[in-house]
Amino acid sequence: MYPPTIDMERSIARCRVLLSLMAIVAVFIDPSEPALTRWLPLSGGTFVFDRYWVSVLLAHLTYSLTLASFQARGAVSPERLAAIATWGDVLFGAAIALVTEGTTSLFYVFFAFAVLNVGLRSGLRAALVVTAVSIGFYTILAVLSAPDNPQVYLMRAAYLAMTGYVVGFLGQERINQELRIRALESNVQRQRIARSLHDGYAAALAGVNLRLESSQELLRRGRQNEALAELAELQTGVNHEHDELRAYIRSLVDREVTPTPAREPCATRFSVRADFAGSAALVEHVLHIMLEATRNVRRHARARSAAISGRTVDGKLVIAIDDDGVGFPNGGEPPWSISSRVSEFGGELTLDKREQSGGHLLIQLPAV
Repeated sequence: MYPPTIDMERSIARCRVLLSLMAIVAVFIDPSEPALTRWLPLSGGTFVFDRYWVSVLLAHLTYSLTLASFQARGAVSPERLAAIATWGDVLFGAAIALVTEGTTSLFYVFFAFAVLNVGLRSGLRAALVVTAVSIGFYTILAVLSAPDNPQVYLMRAAYLAMTGYVVGFLGQERINQELRIRALESNVQRQRIARSLHDGYAAALAGVNLRLESSQELLRRGRQNEALAELAELQTGVNHEHDELRAYIRSLVDREVTPTPAREPCATRFSVRADFAGSAALVEHVLHIMLEATRNVRRHARARSAAISGRTVDGKLVIAIDDDGVGFPNGGEPPWSISSRVSEFGGELTLDKREQSGGHLLIQLPAV
């Protein structure tokens, strides 16, 4: 099962709503009499309303609008909505077949819609599963209703099986091609990154090594002043390369570079408290977050004091980062390096708005 994308699910949701609206109009002008009428007193024909098909199609329209609303608001994850929609489409296909089955019935479109959706999302295997379930529902309805011409209904089930296989095969090919394209793009990106690191930053590190050797030689000869001047110049160069490397890393994830102050403040007093337990992966993750928070406060906050704490509260690991510096701008986002680590570990990060000035981050991680 490949994870569905938000754009794909929104397109499918809009298509489902349009299909539901067109179905109401089509059944209203359809001259065919419903065939599966053993239990239900169904009626049909041109411009004829029947309470059963009207109720089912209005329920499908409500279902379609609800899914579209959830997709637009992002209230439910795409994976969960995709699972609900897949089996909802199959069940509604069976219900619509029950109340509209006839020579010109459009119930077949609803079954095909369910198969098409899962084929596009997940490929051949999932499409065949949904096709089999759809055929099972339809065959049970046809057999229990004792139609006059069972061959017709069996052939329709066979047509649905062929449709499911073709759609699933094409959907699987789409997924395979997409994976190949991603692999090619990933290889190209890796080569580009390797070339940049080799030609730029690896060469810069080699230069740093040479200048450190020069400084050591100057110290051995007793030329301390020249060695200190060389080290000071080297530090300036390293800071420059460090800023460029951070900018390059952020450019890889399409993040804007935060401007660095002309003179980095170094007078911030930190208070750090940590009292938590967890796996090695969790401890390492939390320490990286605290270290990055320290660097961000030191470089950007212009704060006199800062406090970082980590503790376990109600089964969650809570990290609080507070400083009395310039704080975050209105509508600003938390530091990318920290928020990405929090998301990677399945946590939550919020900008804590308080009356006092400064920056305040609150992080909650699952304690594992």
